[in-house]
Amino acid sequence: MAERANRSSNKSAIHNVSSATVRRRVGDLSTSLQRMSIEERKERTGNFTYISERPIGNGSFGVVYQAMVAETGETVAIKKVFQDRRYKNRELQIMKELHHPNVIGMRHAFYVTGDKPDDLYLNVVMDYIPETAYSVIKHYRRMKQSVPILLLKLYSYQMMRALAYIHQLGICHRDIKPQNILIDTNTHILKICDFGSAKKLIKGEPNVSYICSRYYRAPELIFGSTDYTGVIDVWSTGCVIAEMLLGQPIFPGESGVDQLVEIIKILGTPTREQILDMNPNYTEFRFPQIRQHPWNRVFKARTPQDAIDFISSLLVYSPQLRPTPMQALLHPFFDELRDQNTTLPNGERMPDLFNFTQEEIASTTPDVIQRLIPSWYANS
Repeated sequence: MAERANRSSNKSAIHNVSSATVRRRVGDLSTSLQRMSIEERKERTGNFTYISERPIGNGSFGVVYQAMVAETGETVAIKKVFQDRRYKNRELQIMKELHHPNVIGMRHAFYVTGDKPDDLYLNVVMDYIPETAYSVIKHYRRMKQSVPILLLKLYSYQMMRALAYIHQLGICHRDIKPQNILIDTNTHILKICDFGSAKKLIKGEPNVSYICSRYYRAPELIFGSTDYTGVIDVWSTGCVIAEMLLGQPIFPGESGVDQLVEIIKILGTPTREQILDMNPNYTEFRFPQIRQHPWNRVFKARTPQDAIDFISSLLVYSPQLRPTPMQALLHPFFDELRDQNTTLPNGERMPDLFNFTQEEIASTTPDVIQRLIPSWYANS
């Protein structure tokens, strides 16, 4: 989901970006508009009236609106994107499959026409969560603070769970960044969103390497790899976690080439072997020799060592050396979350962190699952 837009006092219709129409019932859309109603969490169906309240995000993909369900008064988010009639919408196909506590869910989807008869727009209705990791980082930066360590652990843990789930489905997000991570700051439940760049990766089929927002782009993409795997998401997540600690991007490159320079400043010049790990077809090995910068000097002096160790385990050149998301959850960095006595900063109970889905369980070994589920939880 794109960075949140400024509030607008003008209420506009969901169905036409520039229209003054405020209400329109999905059930009234003609069949020629190819209206489709999708089960809400596989349980609830029906027609609803959505009242647009304000745009909350925009980008090359289209516009995201905050809207209200007239029948229930509930607030939702609706993402409106132009639909090329010649192709199926990949994001829609992927979102139909997603049912996980740390992944944004789709409630309904429907099509409407635009100002031109041939223009068709897909509207995806989702849960509305007002804050993002971007806004949370910005909030603490204004106070000249880092995201509190307990919350950093909680957010990092949930991001890894989300990755484990989508990767087991064969889906690579390909655009993990703070703006695409939704956070309920009351419950501290996190959900990744915006699957506009996501793709089901099939071994042997090439993929575009120019993908993912620059600051969070894995080095194998910079080296032109087209047969990458879901571990590019693990790199991006490592960048986001580091940003929560630093209050700013860890690799703020101004161009594709400069992005690699920023990475080299910290990780040092990649060896020939590491370059071939990232892209076996890469033939240019002339880089200035720069030593690795000590990770302890990257972060503030009082940063816990286990946090530094965890981030440094994610941000490595060789893709095969990065942990899988479920392996990452075993890191001692998360031990505090497995303590029965740990509570949220306000004293409330922690979100359920151990209700692993079948997909998460299938993505690893029984031994890992056993180590991830505390005895107090298993026996409760």
